[in-house]
Amino acid sequence: MADLIDRYARDVFPRKAPRNAKVQAAQLTWWKDYIGHHPLADITPPLVAEWRDKLVNGYPGTERRGPATVNRYLAALSHCLTVAVKEYQWLPDNPLRKVAKPPEPRGRVRFLSDEERTRLLTACEASANPFLYPVVVLAISTGMRQGEIMRLEWRDVDLQRGWIVLRQTKNGEQRGIPLMGKARALLQEHARLRKRLDTPLLWPGREPQKPMDLRKAWEAALQQADIEDFTFHDLRHSAASYLAMNGASLNEIAEVLGHKTLAMVKRYAHLSETHTTGVVASMNERIFG
Repeated sequence: MADLIDRYARDVFPRKAPRNAKVQAAQLTWWKDYIGHHPLADITPPLVAEWRDKLVNGYPGTERRGPATVNRYLAALSHCLTVAVKEYQWLPDNPLRKVAKPPEPRGRVRFLSDEERTRLLTACEASANPFLYPVVVLAISTGMRQGEIMRLEWRDVDLQRGWIVLRQTKNGEQRGIPLMGKARALLQEHARLRKRLDTPLLWPGREPQKPMDLRKAWEAALQQADIEDFTFHDLRHSAASYLAMNGASLNEIAEVLGHKTLAMVKRYAHLSETHTTGVVASMNERIFG
């Protein structure tokens, strides 16, 4: 295991942003210290789960880590093992796929910074999967859930009006979403180039009635963009955060996201308050100097 971590550090860290490489190096050093002596064949789900629990609960000489921190440690090890499987072919499979992650507290808000968003969109646009870029732009533009986007049918999209009707939603209610700007232009181009007439889906997979699985393309784009601790669902958090920072009220955010109550959008309140404070400060400075 120590040999793998050393090679990973040599090959992969130079491709990462210095800050990210430094953080991940510390995480992998921890794993190297405690399981580095094991042959790769002995890096099994039970072994990793044992040390996951020691991270969570603490043990002599170490402090307890929170669930989010533990998940970052697991993510660092998982990516290292994924490279061992895919690039080095040192392992047949990644044992982390069978290791459960500690649940993180509800209310986590992770959204893309402007720099991260630019890097991610660039990576998605360069992806070999032609669906990835428009799907990600649509997610950021509308705040739709991944399942809602992937289940879209052409009858749900009115390109002329710029409107999407979601017939299957998490809360069971149909809702409409404005389709504007870049997302609308990409869907217009997608419709113009439409080749599959054997399916009503916007993003069909090999089987006409099933949407394409974008997981591999998505994970590759995240790696290419050097973005860590980010899931597809966090694009929804990003959309809501951008709405808050651009002056949307919590009621408006809830309506866009399809939440029946304000409970789920209160996590964005501090962003809305920051925007409001900035607007009032600018007004006062302009009037009173």
